[in-house]
Amino acid sequence: MTRQWRAQSGGFTLLEVVLVVGLLAVISALAMPVLFSRIKERHLVTSCRQFASLVSLTRAHAQLDGRRYRIRFLDEEEAEELEIKDVRQPVIEREGDRFENEDEEAGEWYPVKAAWAYGETLLGDVWCAEVRLGKPTIEDLQDRRDRIEELQDALEQTFKDIDPIRPPLVIEPDATSDWATFVFTEAPRDLDLDELEDEIRIEVIIEGLTGLAWLQRPFYDEELDLFEEKNWPAVLRQDLLISRVLTEEDVLELHERRIQRVAFDGSKPAAKP
Repeated sequence: MTRQWRAQSGGFTLLEVVLVVGLLAVISALAMPVLFSRIKERHLVTSCRQFASLVSLTRAHAQLDGRRYRIRFLDEEEAEELEIKDVRQPVIEREGDRFENEDEEAGEWYPVKAAWAYGETLLGDVWCAEVRLGKPTIEDLQDRRDRIEELQDALEQTFKDIDPIRPPLVIEPDATSDWATFVFTEAPRDLDLDELEDEIRIEVIIEGLTGLAWLQRPFYDEELDLFEEKNWPAVLRQDLLISRVLTEEDVLELHERRIQRVAFDGSKPAAKP
């Protein structure tokens, strides 16, 4: 009796196997788009954080060496000339010093070949679409949305020797620099600035004097109007990645959290928003 029962229940039928495999295929088909979306989202945020860390590391080396460094992104043509395979990655360069190296010329820039300057900073399809130098202001951000094509033409006429859309960030020997906003996205690389307005982007904002860096999605028009009405600067000095529109209460709460964090860290509080 026992031997007969084992023979009857020793495996699955072909129909049962087909049903299980079909069910797994349906579940995978439903879950994979969500999974890939989460992975891409994680790529963008992680890439931005890694880039902010690279900027901090570059500032530290500039101060340690007493030399000017710069961070920039290459176009396709220049990357091919320099035999750089991944054109999306940032390039770290140091200003030449004839006294330290007779093969260098003052005023010229040379790639940093140290291990810390290399690596996959930007993951997946993430790339830098734009670099804006100078402290962000409400007026500039509002005008920018209304005249992106005009601004792009003006930049191309002003800057002849560098990429007008992605100028380099120069870091001085005392580790200070200009303010800078680096705009990262996973959108197709052939899009113009005006076409990127509808794409997901994250901005890495660098405060020039202190080197403080934070991640921020682009402000909405309603938020810019609020900041203008309250006479608040267009900088939060902390991460802003939530998609919903900020209210006045949200901004005040963010400011209060920053004050508490600064007080806990024992550093000087920043300007009130």
